[in-house]
Amino acid sequence: MPRDARSLEEMSQTGPRRLLSWRMALAFAGLLTSAAAAHAEPRKVILDDDGFALAQWMVIKAPNVQVLGVTTVTGDAWTKEATADALRGVEIAGRPDLPVYTGATYPLVNTEAQTERWEALYGKLVWKGVWMKHWVEPTLQKLPPYHGPDVVPDLPQGNPTIKAQQERAADFMIDMVHRYPHQVSIIATGPLTNLALAQRLDPEFASLAKELVYMGGCLNPRQTRPDEVAHQFAREFLNAPRREFNIRFDPEGASIALRAPWARITMIPVDPSTDTELTPALLKRLSRSGTPVAQSLKTREPGFPLWDEIAAAVWLDPSLITQKAELYVDVNSQFGPSYGDILSWTPGYQPGLGEGKTIVVQKIDVPRFEDLMDRLVAAPQKPLSGKPLP
Repeated sequence: MPRDARSLEEMSQTGPRRLLSWRMALAFAGLLTSAAAAHAEPRKVILDDDGFALAQWMVIKAPNVQVLGVTTVTGDAWTKEATADALRGVEIAGRPDLPVYTGATYPLVNTEAQTERWEALYGKLVWKGVWMKHWVEPTLQKLPPYHGPDVVPDLPQGNPTIKAQQERAADFMIDMVHRYPHQVSIIATGPLTNLALAQRLDPEFASLAKELVYMGGCLNPRQTRPDEVAHQFAREFLNAPRREFNIRFDPEGASIALRAPWARITMIPVDPSTDTELTPALLKRLSRSGTPVAQSLKTREPGFPLWDEIAAAVWLDPSLITQKAELYVDVNSQFGPSYGDILSWTPGYQPGLGEGKTIVVQKIDVPRFEDLMDRLVAAPQKPLSGKPLP
């Protein structure tokens, strides 16, 4: 038999067996990978925000995640109100064991009087958080009641029965990164005041953390959805494409936090949120299951972009990011018309004053993002140990 013919005959006989062996090996490797993932050390995270809602519930209910604690800061709500919201939020999630820490009441430098002076000089802000007394023009969204820092209104989902920890938020963050060096992620979805305080109290703080993921700032967002809600939210960036509330509320704190020596920074600006909206249909979908979190969503007002939820989602699943850029980012802290605006540079153009190299999320896969939210909201409640219930 010719050599070539014999080789072909041998291959025809051994090929299927070899292919089967390869498939068995790959399957076994997959089982090993799955087993390793199941027994992998949970991802450690601190949730820092000026409220508590779907974004925090997503992370708390996610598998293989250990939430070390929740910290609060003033922004959309005063920190005492945000703390009450967080305490009630962890109760609803079935995790009253999760500690909640009260953070900064005021920005480092910015004040209500200074903000009003800025508006007199440079024009009205669309949103001022706790300093907002009235809409500049008719708006579909309800205006939260204006009150002082010590007032804690009754919450629509009921008031908490548990108490916050005595330790301050910044001190707690410092303690955690020292206890778990290079393991703790921080997801910040409000002003960055607590992070700035932690960095000033302990220069090692940021370098001991694993990463910072924050929702804040904007580069050049554009309205992409056709409805009136999207049109009204576009007011905030239409004539000021670099201005966003979380950063504008405490520009000095944001600049300190973003110049800190983090190993990794991921920025979720306003830009990708213009493709998203908590529509009545999506809210109905998310609240259809019988879990306490899903039922609590029925008290949520629809018609908001999903800013914070994107931050939680891309931390949980970075593959949701479909477009990103690597930029150096800082904040304009000079009192003037661009006070609080984001500054950014492509690598090589930055001034080199400590601005951090940042992964900037520009676009996400919205259908997969909504599917992830739906799965997490409907997921079984975790027991107090943090491990999934059977």
